Amino acid sequence: MSVKVLAINGSPRTKCNTATLLNNALEGAASQGAETELVHLYKLNFKGCISCFACKLKNGESYGRCAVNDDLTPILKKAEEAHAIILGSPIYLGTATGEMRSFMERLIFPYLVYDPNHSTLFKRRIKTGLIYTMGAKEDRMKLMGYDQSLNIVEMVMKRIFGESESLFVTDTYQFDDYSKYESTLFDVQEKAKRRTEEFPKDCQKAFDMGVRLAQIQR
Repeated sequence: MSVKVLAINGSPRTKCNTATLLNNALEGAASQGAETELVHLYKLNFKGCISCFACKLKNGESYGRCAVNDDLTPILKKAEEAHAIILGSPIYLGTATGEMRSFMERLIFPYLVYDPNHSTLFKRRIKTGLIYTMGAKEDRMKLMGYDQSLNIVEMVMKRIFGESESLFVTDTYQFDDYSKYESTLFDVQEKAKRRTEEFPKDCQKAFDMGVRLAQIQR
């Protein structure tokens, strides 16, 4: 049986920080023999949950799955069949991007049972990973409580799917040429130094995450 690892890019950019880290995670998974795939959400036409509750209707045709049919439908099917899922997103205004939030609504809500145990309808226990990138430094992230609010997502992923882990990548490089943009908040030399010295370490952490996620009990 081939292990399938699905990565979801919630960034509008397909070749920058978040995508780079996701690709490194998939390389780690591939090093363990896993089949890998990267999906870019911004290339798809879809919406978030429309609150139709068809996924909660007893004996309904869509019980336990999203009834909406759009570009996300085949991706949700792939997620259902995956042995591990990795979600990646930059942080916009303190949380994941709108596309990633919409995806998570559609991914998670159909499996969530309205019972006292908050049970899950997902049929297996799989591993999931969450990768977040942000321009803020680590101390700023903690001061603003980003890590605490994002850890709630990890808690939910554990409840619905099984094991989950998060990687926070801070103080990322945002522009090729900072002089062209209003960005006096940042020390350009410090940003460049961080990019050269620390981002490769973050990529290695993502690779190691991919290795761990691809290691499943057969």
